[in-house]
Amino acid sequence: MPLPQTLAKINRRVSNPVLGVFARFAPGFGIVIHHGRKSGREYRAPVMVFQRDGGYRIALTYGPKVDWLKNIRAAGSFGFETRGRVITLTDPVLGHDASASWAPPGVRQVLIALSAEYYLQARPEN
Repeated sequence: MPLPQTLAKINRRVSNPVLGVFARFAPGFGIVIHHGRKSGREYRAPVMVFQRDGGYRIALTYGPKVDWLKNIRAAGSFGFETRGRVITLTDPVLGHDASASWAPPGVRQVLIALSAEYYLQARPEN
């Protein structure tokens, strides 16, 4: 089972602001920049990410029903900050891999332990 949604709510208020500073520059992390489907407000969510198959794969540690994923799938593209630069990613596609074979070995074990079976694949805008 992915991380519980109650933890996601706590993280939004407490952990995400702190992790956001670190995630913008640290390898294996980044910030998803998206806009609310109804409010249009900009949101930022720190995530684990890895380059793969000509694009980026984002681990969905809270599962595939998180609001930010709904927002970017509805929009079809989103901003992504990694290693101090912001790029636009397009064509977000939900993937499923219970073995997390796409992730580096150390991260793979963590994703399996969290039952984080889903990921988001997106490619840089041309």
